[in-house]
Amino acid sequence: MRQARVGREKPWAAEWGGDLTFARSLRRPSVLPGFAPALGFTLLYLGLIVLIPLAGLIIRSAGLGWTDFWHEVGSPRAVASYRLSFGAAFVAAAANAVFGLLVAWVLVRYRFPLKPLIDALVDLPFALPTAVAGITLTELYADSGWAGSWLAQLGIHAAFNPIGIVIALVFVGLPFVVRTVEPVLQDLDTEVEEAAASLGARRWQVFARVVLPSITPALLTGFALAFARGLGEYGSVIFIAGNMPMKSEITPLLIIIKLEQYDYAGAAAIAVVMLIASFILLFVINLLQRWSRTATAQA
Repeated sequence: MRQARVGREKPWAAEWGGDLTFARSLRRPSVLPGFAPALGFTLLYLGLIVLIPLAGLIIRSAGLGWTDFWHEVGSPRAVASYRLSFGAAFVAAAANAVFGLLVAWVLVRYRFPLKPLIDALVDLPFALPTAVAGITLTELYADSGWAGSWLAQLGIHAAFNPIGIVIALVFVGLPFVVRTVEPVLQDLDTEVEEAAASLGARRWQVFARVVLPSITPALLTGFALAFARGLGEYGSVIFIAGNMPMKSEITPLLIIIKLEQYDYAGAAAIAVVMLIASFILLFVINLLQRWSRTATAQA
């Protein structure tokens, strides 16, 4: 009987490269529908919600032709908006990588009064409407605001400048780094740090040679998530940016302006550029997350 059962499983094994486990998993009872119906519903949902709208965007931009397409996406105003959007998102993500790591370290390694409140405040940018965040930051960092008045005395005008855009992106991107690094720090064995310290290593050496290599995959993942979030941010930026073409105009705002001017093809062309950038970022984030899981499993 066992030989007969194995013989019946050989076609499955040959089809799936000899992996009987995967073949059995397809026939295993489950509370969800079978593999084929579940896959069909998944593809249908993704097609209606994601793929068809994106395909429509690409088809709309293709109506311009290559010459007009490159003219739209390569115009000086569009290039300036790319430079500002990508540059500000990168600077903000780098700042969040540093300060987000410090915040996560304090929340994991220390006990202090009001710690639950501070921990909850980290998630505030997730729940706060972006328009509210933009208005609040503008009032705070304008030359007449509480923080902006101090900066103005130093000759730094944060609001209505690229500096204000970076501040807004730092605000919305901080939770991504903190919440990505925090679980890794919680799982990090402190006995290894104590052993390194007992062998004569200084604090910075313990951090650089023991802690940092363990959290680097998660830190890079948080950086990529913050960068992707900043690249597509709109609501909290338009209030503090000033929205001056060639100076403080981000790419999402340029797309909205072209839509208001009924230049749908031009807006679609610029949106395709951002779409390609988003796909590349998602691919990089998936690679970093896989690297992080592999490094955590090996540790």
